[in-house]
Amino acid sequence: MKKVLAITTLILTVLISCKKETTTTEPVQITPSPPKEAEIVEPAGDQCYEWKANGSAIEISFNVNSHQEVNGKLTYNLLGKDKNEGTLIGNVKGDTIVADYTFNSEGTSSVREVVFLQKDGTLIEGYGDVVQANDKVTFKDKNKLKFDQKNTLTKIDCKVD
Repeated sequence: MKKVLAITTLILTVLISCKKETTTTEPVQITPSPPKEAEIVEPAGDQCYEWKANGSAIEISFNVNSHQEVNGKLTYNLLGKDKNEGTLIGNVKGDTIVADYTFNSEGTSSVREVVFLQKDGTLIEGYGDVVQANDKVTFKDKNKLKFDQKNTLTKIDCKVD
């Protein structure tokens, strides 16, 4: 299949390059459109959410700057599993946070994409099929994510360290 594709590409390239066509074109005048007025978004400040049930907990604290960039901390302390604690760096897109979660578990550093839907003052984590590439786990198709409301994180007052 690769040979057929390569041969077809080669033949098309030769045919196109052999075609002699002399046309003169006059330079096109491009007029830039006026710049759009920048939308000013105020930083949201520190936000903290948690979910606790049956001895398990998920805690997230983050800050959103004026460019809708997110940075913070995320901790998974699930019953029967090793505690994962790490950093969160990403962006807010509409009502959704898409970020890279860099964490240590069992002595190994890992990076995993996480998605949270902001809904009615809560965060709901998205789940779906994942792929691993370049030492990072990402979602195959973010449009097919499922948001399970049983693990809804509720907004809390941020703890002062």
